[in-house]
Amino acid sequence: MRLLVVEDEEDLAEALRLGLVRAGYAVDVAMDAAQAYERLGVNGYDLMLLDINLPDANGFDVCRAIRHGEVPVEGGAELRVLMLTARGALHDRVRGLDEGADDYLVKPFALAELLARVRALLRRDTNGGTAVLRVGPLQLDVSRHEASRDGAPLHLTPKEFGVLEYLMTRPGHVVSAEELLEHVWDENADPFTQTVRVTVGTLRRKLGGEAIETVVGRGYRLRETA
Repeated sequence: MRLLVVEDEEDLAEALRLGLVRAGYAVDVAMDAAQAYERLGVNGYDLMLLDINLPDANGFDVCRAIRHGEVPVEGGAELRVLMLTARGALHDRVRGLDEGADDYLVKPFALAELLARVRALLRRDTNGGTAVLRVGPLQLDVSRHEASRDGAPLHLTPKEFGVLEYLMTRPGHVVSAEELLEHVWDENADPFTQTVRVTVGTLRRKLGGEAIETVVGRGYRLRETA
């Protein structure tokens, strides 16, 4: 899953990026609203972590503009917004939710809680609130970051896990290499690289059988029987 961190405190933004990357997410960072709008218009994000106090805009206004369609957002219908702010008063939390935020976390916070809230929002988006994805003999526990086939554990790299998670939310559907690059890698990924093909290849070998089908000229499909 691909996340956008909108935070103007450089040290905090980098700490968030590192923590989220270590948890297996692809993460981009915007230091202000203008950069956020630019990235949102180009990249398809699954979740945005949004600070309220930005140098060029108010986070409430940013969230409202996104929800009202005033800002072009690639894949905007699926974008989740988690507000991060030191403003913890009740009226601020209520306003954030009323402006369209899906959740609200007050600084300072523990990384473990942030990751739990991110997982909860992404589960709500992709699998109706359950932490476990199942396709045929494959099982993916998103919260524990564990994968298995027929009960046997699969030892996956973070990118392999991300690719499998994305495919398991769309079983039977063809997913292009570009779509995988968009959602599993960050903005620094080279669009001309073979990294998607290589990662799918190593994942396919670990899954065994014909779980992942290559659809020539279109992309990859996870067989519903896996």
